Amino acid sequence: MTSSAKWWRIGAVLMFGLFIAYLDRSNLSIALPGLSQDMGFAGPDFAGTSSWALTAFLFGYLAANLLGGFLTYRVDPKLTLIVTVAVFSLCTVLAGFVDSVGLLIALRVVLGFAEGVYWPQQFRVAKAWFTEREMSKGTAVIQYYGQYAALALGFFLLTPLYDALGWRPLFWVTGLAGIVLVIPLFVAFLRSAPPGTPPALPAEKTRTRIRFADFGGPKFLLLVFSYFSNGMLFWGITLWIPLVIESLGFTGTGRGLLAALPYVLSLVLTVPMMTLSDRTGKRVLIASSGLLVGGALVGALPLVDSPVGKLVLICVGMGYFTATFTSNLWAIAVTDLPAHLVGPATGIINGFGAGGGGIIAGFVVGRLQSATGSYLPGFVVLGIVAIVGGIALLAYGRLRPAAPAPAGAAAAA
Repeated sequence: MTSSAKWWRIGAVLMFGLFIAYLDRSNLSIALPGLSQDMGFAGPDFAGTSSWALTAFLFGYLAANLLGGFLTYRVDPKLTLIVTVAVFSLCTVLAGFVDSVGLLIALRVVLGFAEGVYWPQQFRVAKAWFTEREMSKGTAVIQYYGQYAALALGFFLLTPLYDALGWRPLFWVTGLAGIVLVIPLFVAFLRSAPPGTPPALPAEKTRTRIRFADFGGPKFLLLVFSYFSNGMLFWGITLWIPLVIESLGFTGTGRGLLAALPYVLSLVLTVPMMTLSDRTGKRVLIASSGLLVGGALVGALPLVDSPVGKLVLICVGMGYFTATFTSNLWAIAVTDLPAHLVGPATGIINGFGAGGGGIIAGFVVGRLQSATGSYLPGFVVLGIVAIVGGIALLAYGRLRPAAPAPAGAAAAA
């Protein structure tokens, strides 16, 4: 397969799969106002019940990321991807038929579990297809653009769909997209590894126990914590941003565009930041700056009185943070890890990070909003945790083995 062909058949195909997966994750944030009316928690119980509904996905996601990488690291990643797409898409379709919060939460937990098993498989494929110098671009194409294109276009396109048709068709449309579009695409085009590629490591066939030291020992925990802080900042804002936009006084169909703005800015910034990362090799420094700057701007929200000013801080903070952190963090992890441990290790990182961080963030923002009537106290907490995570990633950079710099560039951070 030619170099350009692999970017289309592997990078673009996996990107589209994650695009649909993120629509399934984020559609509930748009649907909550109408759904809460139909299910009877639109009054004083809204913040508390919404916290459970929004974070239910992340409970399943946490468990599956921790287990899925270990349980599937000997299974063909293409097969695992196809099966998990079928499961989470069906859960999304069924969510459009529910009439109780309990059943909705149960389906969201299963959806999260399926997407949690799905997640590490992408990086097993990336490790097989992309070189170290291509890894920032590879992880950006697969994970970053799939994720943030879905959030940018999702809030923009799905909000008018919700306004026109209600919340049930929102679930039906996004769920059917996985069944009708993603699964046939994976079957036809996706390949787990280049033709003739031997198993990642002979040890993959014989190892009976994976040890903590195999992941790098204590310094691996710094990587996990940095992603935990990312999970808090990202999910704490993403789960609540449609409601935050309304709380700032923005109404009408334009609120979908406003909710999408942080992710649109992120997409714009990613190209130069991705290029800078691959050319300089300073991925740790650039990724750390995302947490530090993003955390500082979000944490400063109470200092600004204007709703427009608050929106600008959220957009710039989230845009810069996500453009610099996400693809670089995964490039760092995939580059530093042995091939046979990519699935388990990325599952641990994403499980504790996105799953654990997202669960805590969802409840922190929801409970503080219920207690104070404002989303801002919770956002301040998210900002502080992000700053601490940036410091942890800088510490990891001091402990990781020195990586050879790209030709003509300085050594990696």
